[in-house]
Amino acid sequence: MQYIFPEWPAPSHVVSVSTTRLGGVSSGVYESFNFGNHVGDHPSCVYSNRALFQSDFKLQKSPLWLNQVHGNEILSITETLRGNDNGAIYSADGAITEVINQPCVVMTADCLPVLITDINGDQVCAIHAGWRGMAGSIIEGAVNKFRASPENLLAWCGPCIGVDHFEVGLEVKQQLGGPDEAYRPHTQKNKIYADLKLLAVARLEAVGVRNCFLSSHCTFADSNLFYSYRRDGQTGRMATLIVKSSGA
Repeated sequence: MQYIFPEWPAPSHVVSVSTTRLGGVSSGVYESFNFGNHVGDHPSCVYSNRALFQSDFKLQKSPLWLNQVHGNEILSITETLRGNDNGAIYSADGAITEVINQPCVVMTADCLPVLITDINGDQVCAIHAGWRGMAGSIIEGAVNKFRASPENLLAWCGPCIGVDHFEVGLEVKQQLGGPDEAYRPHTQKNKIYADLKLLAVARLEAVGVRNCFLSSHCTFADSNLFYSYRRDGQTGRMATLIVKSSGA
């Protein structure tokens, strides 16, 4: 399973996909479909993987590979911004566009990738939502960038670390908030387990997004399919992409 396709009722001209670690040319701890050129992999392997990805999906424009900083900045991609095949020149943790054939893409290795579009597929957005970005309201910020009202938006939460493995301190829970059911007790009294997907859904629903869809995959638990920073430390990055194709 090289690619994971969201199961959500997005318009047919909206193409969305999340990669696994399978199908690329990287080796060692980055085996094999690594998209991160900031993790120690050989740059030529990263660029080959990105080219394979672009070819597989016949992307007419290059993605803008972001310099992700665990913040809440979302880049609005206009016609004047151009894709950057190699270097990440934009520091942001999300991207939104209405430009036809312009992909929005984020990289993850345990953090939660969130894709959002409206029911007409006029705008598309990809978000890198770790706990810091979520605490910084990156999800709410993304929803606010859509012209469509929240009840007319669709959101998909992709593969990330599952609640059984996402151990955080109580100070993180204090910053994240959210419903009690998004947390599980830990054997250590100063720690807790957090469910990134449920926390994301709670935030989406709080701002009026009711159409939320979830991947069942855990990046930590499945070492054959996914990179996991928490599990492995030095490792690669998956990509999650959404694009408004010219079929619009």
